[in-house]
Amino acid sequence: MSTFAGFPDGKTRLTPIPDLFFTRLLVDIDDLDELKVLCFMFYYLNQQVGYPRYMTMTELASEGMLLSALQHGDDEPVALLVERLHAAVERCVARGSLLSLHVDEGESETVYVLANTALGRAAVREVMDGELVLERPGAPSEPHVERQRPTIFSLYEQNIGLLSPLLAEQLLEAERDYPAVWIEDAFRIAVEQNARNWRYVEAILRRWAEEGRDDTGPSGEHSRRRRRPGQRM
Repeated sequence: MSTFAGFPDGKTRLTPIPDLFFTRLLVDIDDLDELKVLCFMFYYLNQQVGYPRYMTMTELASEGMLLSALQHGDDEPVALLVERLHAAVERCVARGSLLSLHVDEGESETVYVLANTALGRAAVREVMDGELVLERPGAPSEPHVERQRPTIFSLYEQNIGLLSPLLAEQLLEAERDYPAVWIEDAFRIAVEQNARNWRYVEAILRRWAEEGRDDTGPSGEHSRRRRRPGQRM
């Protein structure tokens, strides 16, 4: 079992969860996979902006962090994890915490997963009535288990030195603003250039944000589709 270092001081990103999750759902859910999938759906939908908010089953199956959370052992096949993911979503739908919508698209079918909220139910009704067309999902990455990334605090202490309280808030802001892979790469470059200080790392991140990167682009891996200003989930 890996140990958790604790929540850091200062501002951290929050994921809102309805009170009914604790008073009605949590007391009844007896399957760990179901509980994890539901929690991750709260997380993923909260990353989106606008209406409607949803994930497709294909997108969920390509989320390495979610599949990693479903692992019981290091040698568990990815195909088995995807099967358990589908089963967990079906349990959530049967319980009523999530909604699923099957849309035929020629020779294929896309399964959309939404939260069972007023907005989620409205979106399903609008799609079924022909008033709303959900965007076609792009090509997702292959199902994979995501390796655990080091926190920005551990990267700083491993590559630069002891972390001062005054710098902690700056690091948290950077962790909110930039993709994790960018932060890791920036620290690596700083070490290679023998410039072991935060200002150098921060300058790299700012340049990538302004000019873009050939591999991920200026928005990085933390950009999501359906990010339109509007209603909450």
